[in-house]
Amino acid sequence: MKVNVHAVNFTVDRKLVGYVQGRLDKLEKFYDRVVCSDVFFKLDNTNLKENKIAEVKISVPGDEFIVKKQCKTFEEAVELAADSRERLLMIRKQKIRATS
Repeated sequence: MKVNVHAVNFTVDRKLVGYVQGRLDKLEKFYDRVVCSDVFFKLDNTNLKENKIAEVKISVPGDEFIVKKQCKTFEEAVELAADSRERLLMIRKQKIRATS
């Protein structure tokens, strides 16, 4: 699966890009028709510790899923977003099987 990583107003290091690629590749276990993923990293301008935002958009044939998570680290935000994507992809797979 092709994963595009975008950072708004800062640069992303290769370690984070590698982590994102590895974590989102695991989503193909749950639904093998994932076309591509776009990940947007943003920093919220607040005094809160949880100021890192990860927005994950996953494209599948006929639909797009978007999840936005805000956490202390980008890795944690990606992990939470991927977990919720897993549930949605499993539900989609079950619906497709039921209609077939």
